[in-house]
Amino acid sequence: MFFELGELVPGDIIEVDRVDGSTARFMVERIESYPKTAFPTVAVYGPTDSSTLRLITCLGPFDRVARSYKDNLVVYANLAP
Repeated sequence: MFFELGELVPGDIIEVDRVDGSTARFMVERIESYPKTAFPTVAVYGPTDSSTLRLITCLGPFDRVARSYKDNLVVYANLAP
């Protein structure tokens, strides 16, 4: 499913099933791409003031020597009301 992250747009809803059977709904706020050499670690993994979701996948050209894609796509989403 992560290969479809690039199709999301701001305002889309992402549903996450919880262990207790409830579903958390997150609204996509923005989508950004970053070179792996300039990945914003604090913005993606750092603390937030509210419930958030960050989805990350690979993007861009594939580096056969490094055996990795050169970029990352990050979807930023907040808990929907």
